[in-house]
This record gives sequence, structure tokens and C-alpha cells, in this order.
Amino acid sequence: MEHRANPVLDADWPDPDVIRVGDEFWMIASSFQRAPGLPVLRSTNLVDWEHVTNALSALVPAEHYALPRRGSGVWAPSLREHEGTFFLVYPDPDHGIFVLDAPHPAGPWSAPRLLLPGHGLIDPCPLWDDDGRAYLVHGWARSRARVKNRLSLLEVTPDLTAPLSTSQIIIDGASIPDMLTLEGPKAYRHDGWYWIYAPAGGVADGYQVVFRSRDLRGPYEHRIVLEQDSTPVNGPHQGALVDDPAGGWWFVHFQDRGVFGRVTHVQPVQFDAEGWPHLGERIDDVRGRPVAVVPPLEGDAAAGAGAGADEDAPDALYREPRRSDDFRSAQLHPRWHWQANPQPHWWRTGTGRLDLAFAPSPRGDLRDQGAILCQQLPGQPSDWTVELSLPGVATSAAIGTERAGVVVLGSSYAWAGLRRDADGIALVHATMAADGADEVVSTHRLLSADPGAEAGVRLHLTVDAEGRVSFAASGAEIGQQDVLLSDWQATKGHWIGAEIGLFATVDSPMSHDLSERRAHFGPVTVRREGREA
Repeated sequence: MEHRANPVLDADWPDPDVIRVGDEFWMIASSFQRAPGLPVLRSTNLVDWEHVTNALSALVPAEHYALPRRGSGVWAPSLREHEGTFFLVYPDPDHGIFVLDAPHPAGPWSAPRLLLPGHGLIDPCPLWDDDGRAYLVHGWARSRARVKNRLSLLEVTPDLTAPLSTSQIIIDGASIPDMLTLEGPKAYRHDGWYWIYAPAGGVADGYQVVFRSRDLRGPYEHRIVLEQDSTPVNGPHQGALVDDPAGGWWFVHFQDRGVFGRVTHVQPVQFDAEGWPHLGERIDDVRGRPVAVVPPLEGDAAAGAGAGADEDAPDALYREPRRSDDFRSAQLHPRWHWQANPQPHWWRTGTGRLDLAFAPSPRGDLRDQGAILCQQLPGQPSDWTVELSLPGVATSAAIGTERAGVVVLGSSYAWAGLRRDADGIALVHATMAADGADEVVSTHRLLSADPGAEAGVRLHLTVDAEGRVSFAASGAEIGQQDVLLSDWQATKGHWIGAEIGLFATVDSPMSHDLSERRAHFGPVTVRREGREA
């Protein structure tokens, strides 16, 4: 995959918003029930991104998100700067609109505060007007509010601590022919106009609309400025307008790739004599289609790593934020996240391995489990390797069945790893259907008949270009790679792509301390396009 090819981030970074700070671009994305959430990424060229931090250490209300709340949590956020303070505004469709602030996009970010309580309030974006007054534009989720396809406006305090007015509709999609599921607004003040960039048409098949008015409250005129047309990029919409240091303009948006989630594209932007933006490659005088390769920014020293570059040169290939982890840091890398608010006793790292305490899982369904440490599924074929071991334990007390391994998690899931029960320690894999209540478990071999013994295995995971998953295992007790599962089709989650995770559970309602019972995971090595990722 070429270095500057779209998507520039071929993994699940939904609903991107981007601003420029000096010579750097800073991006945030939705994170839904994942914790920590609100990932913050940095780039100097809109193509190569580093995952710097996560602004939200835990979701609020904390008690509510102690369990996985799939499809809830952090929906489309906005990132803005005003008078030296950076604001991150995000919606939780079940609780309202929240605000964090920081002196810099890298943080430290404040705890979230509730700006506007309510159900179904989504996709907020603040705008500070020339007179110093501040406003918030937002959409609606019919699943919670029973209405959608409309954009609303309210005035708020300039520090985004309180509303100053009620919310009023400024654009009603129902009054525009063929306008469906209008949402995700991003508001800008430019050349004497108020501009609202908003997606419509739905996540998978939508298009990008731009509205403008001389009055923030309307009326607005509009154009559809970006659509799939003849390209393979379905639903190119929902994102951010951003300028570069040389005065060029860009639009950063997503494409829904199903099991791989919502991946990130970048389009060049040109403005016509009337001020309207033209996104991507022109179809006609109004509409554009996505470009396959991102043009270089003016003065980008790395631009030569695009078309025509040496295919064997490191800079000629696609790059993404780091995935492999040797677990030598005392803190988890920002790329990792849990399925619910994490607890300190869940994990320990810093010695070249990750220790996971066995989390209670009475039903055995991993979709109910918050203590799964995950990354997004890569959008390109990838190979994963991880060492897994279970320390020896005393067996004088009943322990229940322990499971530890690697899972590919979505609406359905598959995992492979070790199971410890009264019969000993076995190498197993299991699958769970999207509508299933019980796993289908396959036992491949008994590694030890002693339940208290120590056991280890090297797990191998391969994901192909269609999201089909294969598991294998190797090690002293196994020899060459033993294929456990082949060509299992991964599935997307609720508003997110599939994920790859590490877990350790026990079918007991009692939690175990790290010093008592735990699973060891060695370095995680991820390879893509023949090199480590």
C-alpha cells in the first residue's frame, strides 16, 4: 500500500475532527464504550499519524460504564481552540453533551463536565463568533430522541460551562428534497459566511453536504460537495475542514469499511470565486469524488515517498500508529483500550510482559466482559504473535474454569488460548455467533493433566484483506505451528469495527488479585506488508 494512499489511517478512527496548531495537525475520533477514550493523534503532513494520548481516562458516569455499553459512550466529538484553551466537546447519546479542556492538544485534559444534559443530543460543535459570543451546533439521534435529520443551535457561555438559550432548529433535513439522516455538523466562520459541513445519507452510503448563510440562525443554502461516484470509497463524509501552514485546504473524513470500521481519508479542497468549496477530484462544477492518493502539502519534505518512489524504501509504504508492544513501559501504550472503564487491579506491565488478572465471567460470554485489552482490527492484512503462559498454582481450593488468550471481537467472536479446569490445562479455541448464547469450543490437545501446572504457548493470528481470521499455536509442547481455526469471518461491532484483544477470565463471580491468579502475555508483535507495525 502506497505511503500517501487513501485511507491514510486504515483502521477504525470514526468521526474525525482535525485542527492545526502551528505546523502540526491534531485529530480526535469517536471511541464509543472504549476506555480510555477520545484518542488524540498528531501529524505534520495529514498522512503519517502518531497516537499521542487519550483525552478521556474513563467514561462518565463511571458506575454506568463499569460494564460494556456497546453503541453508547463517546459519539462524534469536536476539537477547537479559543483564546489559548483547547476544548474537546463530545456527546453521549444517553446522557448529554460533555466538555473537556486543556492547555495543549497533548494534554493534560480536564475531567469531563456536563454542558447539556439530555437524550439523543449528538455531534456537537462549538463556534465563537466575532462578537465573542459562543454557540453550539448539534444533531439528534432518533434511537434516543425519536427525531433525527435536523441540526439545532443554542448559545452557550464562551468557556463552554453552561447553556444560555434553548436549542432551536436551524436546518431541517426533512424540508430538503431527498435529504436523509443529516447529522455530524462542523461549524466555521469564513469570508463573512457561516459554514456548516454536515454528512447525510447514512454511515455506509452517505455524502457530504455544505451549508452557508450570512446569519448563523439561517436560512441556509447548500450543496452536495462529495460523493462516491465511480470510486470504491462508499459514504465519503463526516469530518473536518483544516488549512495547512502554506495556505492550502483539506477535508478529513471517514469511509465505513464494515468489519474494519470507519477509516480516515484526506481530500484536497479548492474554493471557487463564490467561496464554495470543491472537495477531492471534480465531477462537475459542484460535486467531487474521493482521490486515491493524497497530494503532498507544499514544502512536505517526505512527499517523495509517494507515487514512483522505491517500493522497497521504508518511506514508500503505508504507516500507521504503533501496534507492536514489548510491555516494557509501566503504562500501557495509548493504542490499547478496554471494553469498559478499567480498574487498577486488572493489569500490570513494565517488565517485558503484561499480567492480566482473571476477571469474573459467570456466563462465559466475552461480549459481557469489560476487562479485554484491545486494539482496532487493521484494515490491511496482518499477522499477530503473542506469548501466553499460565503460572503454576496451588489447587487446594476450587478455582473454576480459567481461560486466557487472544480474541477477535465484534458482534460475534472467536478466540484461541489456554483453558485450565479440573482436567488440566488444554489448548483450545472457541467461537460465538452474533445471536448465540453459548460458545462452540474445540479442544486441540491437553498440555498437562495437572490443573496446578505451569503451561505456555505461542499464539499466531492472521487476518486477511476480507477480515477472515486464522489462529495457530506453537511451542515446546506443540512443536511446529498447529492450526486451530481457519478462515473465520470477523464481524463488526455496534458502530465500531472488529477488535483484537487479550483477556483472562474465570467462570466464577469472584475477582482474583494479580498476586493471586493471573495470566502472562509476552510481547505482542504485529506485522503488516512484511514489516513490523
